[in-house]
Amino acid sequence: MPHDETLSLADITDLAHGALKGSGARGIQLEQATLAIVEAEADGLRTVGLGYLPSYCEHLRCSKIAGGAQPTHEQVAGSAIASDAAQGFSFAAFHEAMDDFHALSRTQGIAALAIRRSSSAGILGWFVERTASAGLIGIGFANSSTLMAPHGGSTAFFGTNPLAFAVPRGDGRPALIGDMATSQVAYVTVKQHAAEGKPIPLGWGLDKHGVPTTDPHEVLNGGAMAPAGGYKGSLLALLVDVLAGGLAGPNFSFQASLFGNNEGGPCDVGQMFIALAPQVFTGIQAGPGPFAERLEVMLSALAEDDGVRLPGTSRHAHREKAAAHGVAVPSDLIARLQTYV
Repeated sequence: MPHDETLSLADITDLAHGALKGSGARGIQLEQATLAIVEAEADGLRTVGLGYLPSYCEHLRCSKIAGGAQPTHEQVAGSAIASDAAQGFSFAAFHEAMDDFHALSRTQGIAALAIRRSSSAGILGWFVERTASAGLIGIGFANSSTLMAPHGGSTAFFGTNPLAFAVPRGDGRPALIGDMATSQVAYVTVKQHAAEGKPIPLGWGLDKHGVPTTDPHEVLNGGAMAPAGGYKGSLLALLVDVLAGGLAGPNFSFQASLFGNNEGGPCDVGQMFIALAPQVFTGIQAGPGPFAERLEVMLSALAEDDGVRLPGTSRHAHREKAAAHGVAVPSDLIARLQTYV
């Protein structure tokens, strides 16, 4: 019977680095993809951490992701930067453009970074948290391959098209981080239920006939994800596709090759990021200023309701625990990942 093994974050780094390198990632692609996997594990997000690593390795091996890609970027307008991921990881493209993106935001008050010819964004909060760590408000949008039926529809058209935000706080407090799929849940969550032989709640997905189902296999085999909140999730998915697929591109969700298999060549999806400099809007040119102070007034009032949890709280708690005590990883997953080394 498989059992869990406790791995330190250093162990996880070695495992992820070895699997990615063995699958053809190198340079900035290897460095940033490893970092993204390790940070997802530390944050308790297995489905986009080691659990998703086999997909990255397979995509590297079949050239859906270019393991040696060299991303580039250029400023195309006063507040706009365009990045070419060159069919590599979105993590690498963001990292390559990040310093200029953040500097432009501080100068202009607001800046946009459009990443094209990219692959799965994995955990979108990974990107916007870096913007918050630079003292800026980060907003992100990422389109993905077709998985979700639009409201009123019966077949997949949109991706799960996540959006995320991160807001810096003063006095060393961890950033607020909101990260959500526009489907009722993330696709990888349905895959996890299927792998564990567990039913899904009604409302998460549709079978191939467009009928709501509790069987995750019906969703995965010809069915579709359901939008979050009915038409509201569908509208958000459309917005994400307009920004990440239309403006960044080159593909809308329905045009991209599937994330879930090794066919069709590079996925060619996009990401759009916006950074805002609080000090520019508040008239304070240095330090947290009144923005951070006013934010804490609101957050303190919000936390007076005992049932309320600020976005990002669970993620930060997992991170501290993982750093101190390591992470429990199934032995069969470790064994599978070692085959890629």
